[in-house]
Amino acid sequence: MILQYLDFIALAWFFACWIGYTHYSRIKARNTPCLSSILDLYRQDWMRVMIQRENKMSDASIIGNLERNGAFFASSCLLILAGILTALGYTQQVIEVFDVLPYSSTSSRWVWELKLGVLLVLFIYAFFKFTWSVRLYNFVSVLVGSSPSPESKTVSPRSREALAAHSASICSQAGDAFNLGLRSFYYALAVVGWFIHPIVLILSSTVVVYVLYHREFRSQALKSLQSGKVFENKNGEPKTGRGKAPKAGQEPT
Repeated sequence: MILQYLDFIALAWFFACWIGYTHYSRIKARNTPCLSSILDLYRQDWMRVMIQRENKMSDASIIGNLERNGAFFASSCLLILAGILTALGYTQQVIEVFDVLPYSSTSSRWVWELKLGVLLVLFIYAFFKFTWSVRLYNFVSVLVGSSPSPESKTVSPRSREALAAHSASICSQAGDAFNLGLRSFYYALAVVGWFIHPIVLILSSTVVVYVLYHREFRSQALKSLQSGKVFENKNGEPKTGRGKAPKAGQEPT
């Protein structure tokens, strides 16, 4: 009975970490530099340069690579889901295997099915995020294909800038969807600890949130990306991108 209470507490803590950090990171990214916001700036620069290029083969190749990354993870989700559904049909045999492992807790059948169900939810969520990311990158490829030639006299500079801004926005949405799908794999690793003991789920969920936070807001990669961006202040003096990152479509100040 005590173990079942621990299972519910651990499950509640896991969902608090998953949902809570998702909202926290989205809110914090509004006024704090992070990987997502800095990459948005690079995507804006990319699309502005793309508009000025006559040959857009390199842009199409980059978008194709990004699409394939999402498609790979989406296919992986389907394979994992098939494995989870198969395990649901052999729950009793799986329980007997885990019972002989050292330090593993003995759980009832419905608790085991709940654990597999949580994994099922995670990978279904990840599948939808990855496939949406692939579709958004398809939209970006259409926008790139529809971009006018630099020599075209019938398209105004304002129209070119609008196309670049909207293309960058769609590309950023695709990157965010891919990021959320990738996070699900991290949380799935935390849920694996639940098969050992509920306390392991609590600890592993906490570790996953710490790792995600550190990589998003405190990583060396973020510092390198920030150093690669140079803005100008109101006096026209250059400054590095270590301050607040402007929102998409907003000029740096």
